[in-house]
Amino acid sequence: MKMKGHPTTHEENKYRLARIEGQVRAVSRMIDDHEYCVDIITQIQAARSALQSVSKIILEKHLKHCVAAALETKDESDIDEKLAEIMTVIKRMGK
Repeated sequence: MKMKGHPTTHEENKYRLARIEGQVRAVSRMIDDHEYCVDIITQIQAARSALQSVSKIILEKHLKHCVAAALETKDESDIDEKLAEIMTVIKRMGK
């Protein structure tokens, strides 16, 4: 969900995502090349870790910008909505 008039972008993560995309392609090549299972798993774990890192960066930005903006408005329903979103994200990250 994008806040109206909110300038937050995530362009700085494009490089990270391109690297992750390369890691995933590498996993596919490794499977095609019948590489050693542990090496494939290691590459998958690296990609998952990198995705988790991007997720944390975006969550931090959401807290600093979107949630902070909601708190500044003092609009209880907006604050409640943002807190519910954060709780949902935290629960998902814990899985």
